[in-house]
Amino acid sequence: MSIGNSILNMVEKAGNRLPDPVTIFLILIGIVVAASVFAAGASLEATHPVTGQTIAAQSLLAGENIRHLLTDITSIFVNFPPLGLVLVVMIGAGVAERTGLFAAGLRAMVSWVPAPMLTATLVFAGVMGNLAVDAGYVVLIPLGGIVFAAVGRHPVAGIAATFAGVSAGFSANLLITPLEPLLLGITQQAAQFIDPSWDLNIASNYYFIMALTPMVVIAGTYVTNAIVEPRLGEWNGVMAGADDDDAQPTTKLSAAESRGLMFAGIVLLALIIGVAMMVVPENGILRDPSSELNPLGPFYNSIVGISLVAFLLAGLAYGLAAGTVKSDKDVVKMSSDAMADMGVYIVLAFAMALFLDQFASSNLGTILAITGASTLQESGLPAPVLLIAMVLLTALLNLFVGSASAKWAMLAPVAVPMLMLLGIGPDATTAAYRVGDGATNIITPLMPYMPLVLVFARRYMPEFGLGSLIATMLPYSIAILIVSMSVLGIFVVLDLPLGPGFAPVTIDPAGLAPGNG
Repeated sequence: MSIGNSILNMVEKAGNRLPDPVTIFLILIGIVVAASVFAAGASLEATHPVTGQTIAAQSLLAGENIRHLLTDITSIFVNFPPLGLVLVVMIGAGVAERTGLFAAGLRAMVSWVPAPMLTATLVFAGVMGNLAVDAGYVVLIPLGGIVFAAVGRHPVAGIAATFAGVSAGFSANLLITPLEPLLLGITQQAAQFIDPSWDLNIASNYYFIMALTPMVVIAGTYVTNAIVEPRLGEWNGVMAGADDDDAQPTTKLSAAESRGLMFAGIVLLALIIGVAMMVVPENGILRDPSSELNPLGPFYNSIVGISLVAFLLAGLAYGLAAGTVKSDKDVVKMSSDAMADMGVYIVLAFAMALFLDQFASSNLGTILAITGASTLQESGLPAPVLLIAMVLLTALLNLFVGSASAKWAMLAPVAVPMLMLLGIGPDATTAAYRVGDGATNIITPLMPYMPLVLVFARRYMPEFGLGSLIATMLPYSIAILIVSMSVLGIFVVLDLPLGPGFAPVTIDPAGLAPGNG
């Protein structure tokens, strides 16, 4: 047994000895409460780099915080961002899955995808799925398991490969994603502390994220084939709760399945045409002509609704043509069964929502981020080394503060001006941030979709615990961090532009316009 495999086994065993994830979050709430009381008593605080406001640790046992928890507990849960998205999509996805559309469609797909390319195809689909923002987690990751199961490979490896593409590859893509205006808008604000004339270039990281895409796919493919799948071992071919008749997956389609796919394809084609008519014209319903930075914002925000309609209509068309849907009662039952499967996730989401709310109320996450950035500023390290430190700091902070935009809003006002004065452009600092932010998404229990991925994996391995998931994803995290830092290093060493227009790695500090920073 290799040293690496021994370490992963130790991580898995240690993780699986932990209590149920719901209990873990309740324990974490208790720890945060205790830490907040101590930090508030010690007058722990930090100065916000944007507003100059003093951020002080707040005791969660203070009267106003107890009142907030008791009076707002319903809204804390209901407003938990992933909850509504997951449940809405799963109404339609449940129909599409239970009619047999997913299984038949993916078996048809894998019948023409060369076997050596299957893993790479899943990772690449995950990376490109970032265009759908959070919907990629709900839609693509379970499909990864179905695809692998359809060809007799371990479905958890398929889930892991797709999860790595969607989450660890969050900052890679071949197209401009909704993340660009979000992050770079914060970058512009921070850069203007030093140079008020600094203009936002929404594509300033485009060459970089394009270069990252094949490297993430290569890393994810290698880790899946060489580490994850061999470690998982042979799959018995039976999904939890499945009948023996379902034990042997096959890529061969029956006449009814082929007919169902044809009708589902017709419906999807009509839907695509309909959506295109709302997106392509300048005055399209799903465009915002008043926004120069993100004119397709309404389209991106409607992807969840479009996914619901697409799954529901395509699943219904398939089911009627293939004979798996006999009446409206079948459709309602399929959606209800899908919601029943989400019961575990709903309880997990409740515990996680409470934890994240209490962590935010304590101000401990904000203080941690500001202190970390300030420490880098005071270290006196050379600019290229500071970029590496920026990557590592972000990767570490990502284990505690999940939101990419929230972390960047706290880090950018310190990191961007600091590195500008050392000759590193704001776009390069943004690229370094996104490298660290993506790599550790898949190994932090605080990532909002981690419990959902655990639910997907347990459909095939009921004993699969949180430790199993973290141990499975850790090699991806390390590999993608290494290759992403290598790509960033090439751009830095060769001083390559990070995107079209003015997007340099290095700048001349002497040429900066005087600012207010």
